[in-house]
Amino acid sequence: MSKKSTKERIIESALLLFEENGFHAVTVDKIVQASGTSKGGFYHNFKSKDELLYTIHDSFINYILDKAQDAYERYESPAERLFEVIKSFVMMFELFRPHVTVFYQESLYLSEEYFHTIKIKRRRYKEIMFRIIEEGVLSGEFRKEIPIPITSMAIFGMTNWTYKWYKDTGKYSIQEIALIYADIVMHAVLTKEALLKEEYQKFFLQEKVDS
Repeated sequence: MSKKSTKERIIESALLLFEENGFHAVTVDKIVQASGTSKGGFYHNFKSKDELLYTIHDSFINYILDKAQDAYERYESPAERLFEVIKSFVMMFELFRPHVTVFYQESLYLSEEYFHTIKIKRRRYKEIMFRIIEEGVLSGEFRKEIPIPITSMAIFGMTNWTYKWYKDTGKYSIQEIALIYADIVMHAVLTKEALLKEEYQKFFLQEKVDS
């Protein structure tokens, strides 16, 4: 197992400290002490604590944006694209749950420059989701009676909130949770005809999940 870099150790320690104490209560000295590094090591990797906070936000946003773009390019039907985007977003919590928690707690403290950059990337992700839903409606596979913006934002709301309750020690793995979410959404958006397509049965849970 490779030794973690100074940058990785700083980020891991900062995540724990920000999550527990809040951004303003955590000093560079505290981060350095918790990570077992030095101020020189800190400022070699980050210009400031603000840049560190931005890096934490940027890492998981880049991850989900790349996954969504990959799903859009790799699959042809809106249904397949939506299924894969939902799965990849939920699976993200296995790697980035602390990052997401810090993001929602501390994003207002990003400097204007960093906040603007993050906002652009979040908008790109939102546009991909809106496009998938719209194309699903136009293709006749998604129900046209449910408004595209509300459908998209409902999906965001359900999946985003996972950071509040998901624990890797819980009854269900993140893989199982991802499939449960996907099942719920696909049942909600697909037309009656699309629900019956043989190739789409992979979207749905084949065995009942114990309650």
